[in-house]
Amino acid sequence: MANRLIRTTARPLSLTILLTWLTTGFAATAPYPPSPVISGITWDYSSLQHAAQGSDLWPMTWADDGNLYASWGDGGGFGGSNTLGRVSLGVARISGGATSWQGTNVFGGYQAAVPATFDGKSGGLIAINHVLYMSVTQQDTWTYGKVCQSTDYAKTWACTGWDWTRPFNGLAFLTYGQDYAGSPDSYVYAYNDDSASAVETSIVLARVPANQIMNRSAYQFFAGLDSSGNPIWSSDITQYKPAFTDPNGVTFGVRVTYDPGIKRYLLTMAHGSGSGWGMFDAPNPWGPWTTVAYYSSWIDSVPKFGFGLTQKWMSANGTGFEMVFSGLAPYDAWNTISGTFQLVPLAAPAGPPPAPSGLRLNVSP
Repeated sequence: MANRLIRTTARPLSLTILLTWLTTGFAATAPYPPSPVISGITWDYSSLQHAAQGSDLWPMTWADDGNLYASWGDGGGFGGSNTLGRVSLGVARISGGATSWQGTNVFGGYQAAVPATFDGKSGGLIAINHVLYMSVTQQDTWTYGKVCQSTDYAKTWACTGWDWTRPFNGLAFLTYGQDYAGSPDSYVYAYNDDSASAVETSIVLARVPANQIMNRSAYQFFAGLDSSGNPIWSSDITQYKPAFTDPNGVTFGVRVTYDPGIKRYLLTMAHGSGSGWGMFDAPNPWGPWTTVAYYSSWIDSVPKFGFGLTQKWMSANGTGFEMVFSGLAPYDAWNTISGTFQLVPLAAPAGPPPAPSGLRLNVSP
């Protein structure tokens, strides 16, 4: 059984956080200090559900039709298996509530509405203004990436060329609410592990105007912080700097979403070669990051990845949520589990996210 992070409110705050971390055994290895807002997570292991055996990854977005759309890799999707209906890349529609969902294959997979028309793997989807966007990494070589868009809820896709190279070849889009509701500015943010490095220990960040997602030249790249701590954005991809670093390593499958109930950006990422992973939070898409939970093992020793949250399945106050994840067998599937954030006393009240301020633009010629 995996460890639980539980806060005891009777203790002073500093002691509370210390004891929470010491009892889980993760304090020594987490790359960032404890969150000032979230003191831990309680998992309801009895809520664990599995579907779509043989299909993994599952980045997702909440579209204007009220449904979630999620992509998978190397399987038949819902109702299929590792061999039945197997495609390299498929997209499914997920309807219903957090614990009563129903998945339907739309693009590829077993008994899908339409067959898949291209291969690859997707690191992220985003729904904006009635359009779905999906990043796709080139199959087998994994060196290049492109962005595709659909105006008919994932049935057909129009794609750019292979415009993206490492480390931005597998973009994972930051998600907000339904059809991108609640975004504080006009940008879409996207992340990826720094696969251009010999040893992957960092995550990189890009942004693009929401109406220019298909335009490669409109993207800007996080190039570090200025002396006042404000982000620097450059149109020169060679100027990128890490937006997140973990010396223990990072793997594919980063997920980032905004929790409006607690006004924090939540980033999840597996680390190392085992079943370890972490959840981190920040007031801005670029940080500064703090640690919500950091596991050396979770549920069991089987490696897992792609830990995704969605505002559709969050409670009104932002503390309750349903998480989707996958991994190696038996978690090579669509898996969901219920969780609850334990908040630090006097944490910031709910409200809309503030518009990112103090942005410094460094546009290269």
